[in-house]
Amino acid sequence: MAVVAAAVLLAACGKKEEGGAGGAPGGGMPPATVGVVAVQPQAVGLVTELPGRLEASRVAEVRARAAGILQKRLFREGSDVRAGQPLFEIDAAPYEAALASAQASLARAEANVAQTKAQAERYKPLVEANAISKQDYVNAVAAQKQAEADVAVARAQVRTASINRGYAAVTSPISGRIGRALVTEGALVGQGEVTALAVVQQINPMYVNFTQSANEVLNLRRALAAGKLAKAGGGESAVVHVLLDDGTEYGRTGKLLFSDLTVDATSGQVTLRAEVPNPDGLLLPGMYVRVRIEQAQLEQAILLPQQAVTRAATGDTVLVVGPDSKPAPRQVKLGQNQNNQWIVLDGLKPGEQVIVDGFQKMMVPGAPVKPVPWTPNAASGAAGASAHAGAASNPAGAASAASK
Repeated sequence: MAVVAAAVLLAACGKKEEGGAGGAPGGGMPPATVGVVAVQPQAVGLVTELPGRLEASRVAEVRARAAGILQKRLFREGSDVRAGQPLFEIDAAPYEAALASAQASLARAEANVAQTKAQAERYKPLVEANAISKQDYVNAVAAQKQAEADVAVARAQVRTASINRGYAAVTSPISGRIGRALVTEGALVGQGEVTALAVVQQINPMYVNFTQSANEVLNLRRALAAGKLAKAGGGESAVVHVLLDDGTEYGRTGKLLFSDLTVDATSGQVTLRAEVPNPDGLLLPGMYVRVRIEQAQLEQAILLPQQAVTRAATGDTVLVVGPDSKPAPRQVKLGQNQNNQWIVLDGLKPGEQVIVDGFQKMMVPGAPVKPVPWTPNAASGAAGASAHAGAASNPAGAASAASK
């Protein structure tokens, strides 16, 4: 009986070894299922993210142009004001007195004109009849002209006194939002110097000033000139997206206005300015923001999820599934990193399948795999990221790579 039992046990072990560990025909493991993406060239905008500061589109300092005691403040601090709106009242009594004096001088001059004109008219027939000397007539005409000149001077004095009287009512030079009052009622302003009273800033639209490396600008222009890149928006103003300090994106897009022609000698940066609408007043002058701007486009670019790329000192590689269903490493040339995707500039061909997920299932290097279309989700992203080397946070710019 012991001999029979041993024979049965040996036969069972032989059948188990024939079946293999996984029960697959031929005694091998079943091919690992991996998620892949098919390479499809497409037009991709080259987006650059840069730090910037917000600035009011117009800034006006409200100053006292008339000397006197400040009597009233006519606005609420922090409110919106319109151009020409009264803001302060300065004691106007001295200017009203000066205006009245100038008006009286004008009236006297006009009366003198009437008198000298009448005298000249009376002398004219008399000089023709030789009843008076010609010199008397000439003197009468000169007196009339001098009186008319005095009227012109008096009118100018009235105008000057009226302007000075108007300066006692301080108005807003522009429409915008006014800050705090810099002086209070009862203060003596404009005495010997122009006193600042308040500041009005127009915050709709807002300007955002930011800088970009001169080398990046140069490489970008070279690539555009060589035809490797196309201008964003068909040559129109580039679209600007503003990211607030908390990382959220501002709800309205702006447009690029200009790039400075001069490179800063100390930093090697070029200054750029964009205009952003701000009807709700959410953006404030001096705020720190980040700017995303699409300056150019790659017409035939390839996008790959970050987790598909292994980065190392020897180069960047991906796993490409060949016709025999076997994965093979392929070295690639990367550009910018946008929205958790790499822009691949070289190394892949249209239609090739690149493995994105399932690296942990490939136990035997070079073994055939079963590719299935990859769908982005949190689980696959986490698995791929843990199986791959970490991607660098500051990739080389695609414009720089394209220009080489």
